[in-house]
Amino acid sequence: MLDATTPDWVKHAIFYQIFPDRFARSVHLEKPNNLEPWDSDPTPFGYKGGDLYGVIEHLDYLQDLGITALYFNPIFQSASNHRYHTHDYYRVDPLLGGDEAFDDLLNECRRRGIRIVLDGVFNHASRGFFQFNDALENGASSPWVDWFSFRGFPANAYDLSRPPGYTAWYGLHALPKFNTDNPQVREFLMRVGEHWIRRGIDGWRLDVPEEIKSAGFWQEFRERIKGLNPDAYIVAEIWHPVPEALRGDQFDAVMNYPFAEAAIAFTAGRRVVPAMTEGRGYRPYPPLTGTDYGKRIDQLLGMYPWSIQLAQLNLLGSHDTARLATVVGDDVASVRLALLLLLTFPGAPSIYYGDEIGLAGGPSDALARRSFPWNEPSKWNTDLLHFTKDVIALRRSHSALRTGAYHWLSAGATTYAFARTHGESPDNGPETLVVALNVGEVPQTLTIPLLGLPVRRSQPDLLLGASATVAAYSSSEIAVQLPARSAAVLDCSLLIEKST
Repeated sequence: MLDATTPDWVKHAIFYQIFPDRFARSVHLEKPNNLEPWDSDPTPFGYKGGDLYGVIEHLDYLQDLGITALYFNPIFQSASNHRYHTHDYYRVDPLLGGDEAFDDLLNECRRRGIRIVLDGVFNHASRGFFQFNDALENGASSPWVDWFSFRGFPANAYDLSRPPGYTAWYGLHALPKFNTDNPQVREFLMRVGEHWIRRGIDGWRLDVPEEIKSAGFWQEFRERIKGLNPDAYIVAEIWHPVPEALRGDQFDAVMNYPFAEAAIAFTAGRRVVPAMTEGRGYRPYPPLTGTDYGKRIDQLLGMYPWSIQLAQLNLLGSHDTARLATVVGDDVASVRLALLLLLTFPGAPSIYYGDEIGLAGGPSDALARRSFPWNEPSKWNTDLLHFTKDVIALRRSHSALRTGAYHWLSAGATTYAFARTHGESPDNGPETLVVALNVGEVPQTLTIPLLGLPVRRSQPDLLLGASATVAAYSSSEIAVQLPARSAAVLDCSLLIEKST
């Protein structure tokens, strides 16, 4: 095993994923005229005009939610609303406010202690990327022709009835794939990565990194990025388990879609709408029992070193999935239960913008990327928002929920209970928090064994789940009565008498 050291700050972070065109639009930034109305359904090619100044104007909201880190979908100059078609890797898109807006955002986030991770799209560029455009104009005479893999000239870049005249990601004409075996291309991309680290970002989320097959590419990328900032976070968009990529020589973590599958399949069960997940690379169905869920989680937690587990980017949805609320058939209880699992699980939780207010959308990319309804509070599920705040606050105030050990305690057809334990809490001794869920349609009493855990003798504190009842308690077990479709978090931490 290589050195699987991961950034310590990530283990304590609460991420919030922002799709820049749809999060917030500042009235103080002049925009082109042909923008879609903010509150209309988005279209595949239309722009809403969200920008980085809009993000700055809503940092108070994000801090109140409890967010400590932002992951941005691409922000570099591009001719697409999602900006995965990069034109200029060294320039923030003017529609977002340009480099000046980014500098203002970075400075304000630094002042507030909020980290920033950017999306790195290094597998492919766009037809507007200068070097590729030069090859379209000049054919085989272009100095940049070997930056890509052309099949002949003139290269077909726009006639969708015929294959592109070059290697492109998923065969999409708009996304010419870099020839990363070319040392000049490789050096270009490495310098892009280094440039934004020097500018002050805290890490990279890497788009489709498995598509880059060039030997040693990601090892070199890690070495150069960590050489500038050892605490930089490098997280890969990989949807399946990859132990070979998380050994300490490539990535710190991956986007943990296997966790999302398990958490949604358990908490939502038959409420999951399969049509909302088809073709998305993850399958949060068929339904899982509590025992099934426990086995899945044990497999996940046994897959990587603990330092990697604590850095995993855990999520329930993203710009590449239908909205969580829509996936679970608009069942708010499923959303709440899944969020509780997310925010009490080892690793860095990531909330896709708007999920905290129950924003709906899917299955198309456009509908899953709706604008945040800032001016339409009637569309907000404020109960869900308050619940999300409460669970985030719980995580931030208890070290056991961030870096503590994970113990599967009990499970049944519709129930599951686990503990997070940490060697000490800020004010007392060893910290033990028990999380219990009943995803079924009828009330349940869970008898949860506590043997071997550092627990108090007196009655535990109910931290979350006002409708739950502690029916019995001893140092060896706890009996918790849970209403249907509910959960509880209990503080059983061992209390240490302090001398005065």
